[in-house]
Amino acid sequence: MTTVGIIAEYNPLHNGHVHHFTEAKRLSGAERAIVVMSGPFTQRGEPAAVSKQARTEMALRMGADLVIELPVAYAVGPAEWFAFGAVALLEATGVVDSLCFGSEAGTLGSLLPLARYLAEESSELQSEIRRRMALGASFPAAYSAAAAVAFEGTLHEEESPGDAGELLRQPNNSLGLHYLIALQRLKSKIEPLTVPRTAAGFHDPLQVGSSIASATAIRNLLQEGGSPAAYMPEYSVSILEREHAAGRGPLELEHFRGPLRHLLSTRTAAELRTIQDMNEGLENRILRLMPELEKFTISGLLQALKSKRYTHTRLQRLLLHILLNHTKEEMTPSVLAEGPGYIRILGFRESGRALLKEMKQKATLPIVMRPSLCSHPQLERDLQAASAFAGAFREPHRTDMYRDYLEPPVMV
Repeated sequence: MTTVGIIAEYNPLHNGHVHHFTEAKRLSGAERAIVVMSGPFTQRGEPAAVSKQARTEMALRMGADLVIELPVAYAVGPAEWFAFGAVALLEATGVVDSLCFGSEAGTLGSLLPLARYLAEESSELQSEIRRRMALGASFPAAYSAAAAVAFEGTLHEEESPGDAGELLRQPNNSLGLHYLIALQRLKSKIEPLTVPRTAAGFHDPLQVGSSIASATAIRNLLQEGGSPAAYMPEYSVSILEREHAAGRGPLELEHFRGPLRHLLSTRTAAELRTIQDMNEGLENRILRLMPELEKFTISGLLQALKSKRYTHTRLQRLLLHILLNHTKEEMTPSVLAEGPGYIRILGFRESGRALLKEMKQKATLPIVMRPSLCSHPQLERDLQAASAFAGAFREPHRTDMYRDYLEPPVMV
């Protein structure tokens, strides 16, 4: 039996995700599907709307056979490391035949040759990235522009160097490209597949008459108290309603205002300097701004910090690193390049039992069903992140804070 891998956040799971899942099964011809999913916090530096267990249940009810957690060290990293960690997990299962992702391009024709080139990380590319960042560009902007310049002359005749830059400026293309680069670097035999992203773009507002909306638009709707029923399958809506009624979401970054204010008020510049992504004197700038904010809000702090060089997303990730005490030492490129150290099972369907049995024979990493039986620095950070996330619930209970220890994987 063949298996397709999917990398997702399902924040929350909506009709567009269902479309992608259906197409992934169709294109791959796979009988089984494994999802690698972010835990409590996401790649854009935000808390997930609801817990990883709730989102795992959504994925299983959609039809996923098995859901694996992407360690937080990769889940809240830039696209390069998010993609590398997720692809490395799929590779480590030993049972995945293909990887299917959504993209604006909808084809691998332009993405594959660019990925093969960028996987080499030529000195010309690195030099061009550094040059553009020295001129004040953010890393994503510098990378996109540098890739387009460095790739000149290697595209097909009908393409132009500007095509590479345009591809990289589109968020799903960019993330998909990093999946392809990770496959190249891991020398993986997993076959890449892509499906066109339909209807709603990454930041597009809700469209009247459409049943598909972006996760961002749906989260905004939830924060405004609206109903997302038109854009989500019934089981996702039901799970969201259950979590809301229990005081377990939907969460947003502002719910962590208290803990962040405490941390920023009690840490010195030297202590903040050890935090991942705290570069170029940002710690001093943050500490100078704190007394100037008439009312401390995370949105206010982000607005004051934002600049051409530091994107909103990068700053949000920085605040998460502060909240979760992620240090530079534990998240160096050399450490992250070692890949995840385990395969954490978040949930499975009855059909996933056969997958688990096969993985126990073929996987190259330990399979973790109960965290108490495994010791690994990345897993410790995952458990801490889950507790920090639950601390923002309306009335956090012991069973919320330590759910990873107290409950087995989700089963559907």
